[in-house]
Amino acid sequence: MAGVRTEVEAATAPAHRRLLLRGHAVIRDLWIGGVLLALIVAFSIDSPYFLTRANWLNTSSTGTEVLLLAVGETFVICSGGIDLSVGAVLGFGGTFGAWVMATVFPGAAGSAVGPVVLGFAAAVAAGIAFGAVNGLLIAWAGIPPFVVTLGTLGIASGLALLLNNGQEISAIPASVTTFGNKNLGGWVPLPVLITAVIAIWCGLLLARTRFGAYALSIGDSREAVVRAGINDRRYLLEIYTLSGLLAGVAAVLVMARLGAGNPTSGATDNLNAIAAVVIGGASLFGGRGTIIGSVIGTGIIAVLLTGLVLVNVPPFWQEVAVGAILIVAVYIDQLRHRKAIRR
Repeated sequence: MAGVRTEVEAATAPAHRRLLLRGHAVIRDLWIGGVLLALIVAFSIDSPYFLTRANWLNTSSTGTEVLLLAVGETFVICSGGIDLSVGAVLGFGGTFGAWVMATVFPGAAGSAVGPVVLGFAAAVAAGIAFGAVNGLLIAWAGIPPFVVTLGTLGIASGLALLLNNGQEISAIPASVTTFGNKNLGGWVPLPVLITAVIAIWCGLLLARTRFGAYALSIGDSREAVVRAGINDRRYLLEIYTLSGLLAGVAAVLVMARLGAGNPTSGATDNLNAIAAVVIGGASLFGGRGTIIGSVIGTGIIAVLLTGLVLVNVPPFWQEVAVGAILIVAVYIDQLRHRKAIRR
């Protein structure tokens, strides 16, 4: 199939071909990194508060929330799918985890370990459950990813609101908030460190393992994967389950940072995560994408969201800016896809 050139091709192409493909990937990442650097310089010049510890902590918190979803979304988009439900799953997972802590252990406070462990496990399990449902319906029922994840987005949002009549749940142990707002050396929030470890692991998973290669191959040509005797359904199930798992982890970190389970948490994070992945060079047609690209894309989104506030742009314009950037990134991806087909 004459289609998008993927990282999988790099493994089987001649030596000069592999070097060329890797060179293109490096140039792409450098170009995107240059955009991120330009934004940092521009906001630094426009606002004296941008390069401060307080803004770094705020930006990194925003980035942590989006990056975990973007990492899972990278695998999904590389496989030729999309997951619109991740933001809603984050909101439900955090609210469900807080509900478990407040309901099973009413009045628990301080450093109680049992409620915290059970609540965190409930949030992650909720993410895994939604991811598995998405994967099963997409891989075995053959329902398009857009339709399935749009449906589970609505289900997760509704269930989150039903848990406490649309109100946040804050009756959780104080140790949860301590964990979510702990900084190492005053500059590195613990959630950022956890997210960095996960991103590195997933980067290696996508770039260096059979699982990552199959995700890219399914996105490039699912028919070819099936003909090669690979169980595409199994890998699609695992891909969407991984996306749900990371949404559950993000739910834990957001709940811990806020000190409460809020059903509206992550309401726009699905847009931000998808934008970060596409800005980072992944193709919505499938078959191409890297975790490092998604990390840089997330940096652009996080810097843009916090920087606009510091330069006194009304917060309502944040979503407008992200939406516009997403459209531009998708348009560039379409041009690149058409060029690849002509070759």
